[in-house]
Amino acid sequence: MEPKELLDYKNWVVVGKISDPKKFPFKILRSLEEGAYNVKGVYSKDDSGEAFKTLSDVPYKIDVMDLCINPALGIEIVKEAKKLGVDKILLQPGAESDEILDYCKKEGITAIQNCALVLLSHYKNIKTYHS
Repeated sequence: MEPKELLDYKNWVVVGKISDPKKFPFKILRSLEEGAYNVKGVYSKDDSGEAFKTLSDVPYKIDVMDLCINPALGIEIVKEAKKLGVDKILLQPGAESDEILDYCKKEGITAIQNCALVLLSHYKNIKTYHS
């Protein structure tokens, strides 16, 4: 699968600190919203009320998960995603690890290392969010 093909799917989650305008998860979430994607944030440590605590809390079937957290935490999210039938993951720079990539390969999950903001700006002509 080519990275740009992920943009054909409409139901996304962004995993990371989406409540901080200075952080990439916030910018990615806002850019996906502006592109008319159905997108929610997931962050277990969120205390703003803006993000779900787990993937299981998201009220729709997730097509693509954008992973924007430390890979040491990310592997557990990827395992939860597998249980929920999520089979496409976009790994932001810094969120990837050999453990995550090996797990995805073993479990038949498409794992693409790329940047959502770059994909959106190049392939969908969406002006990406910048704070």
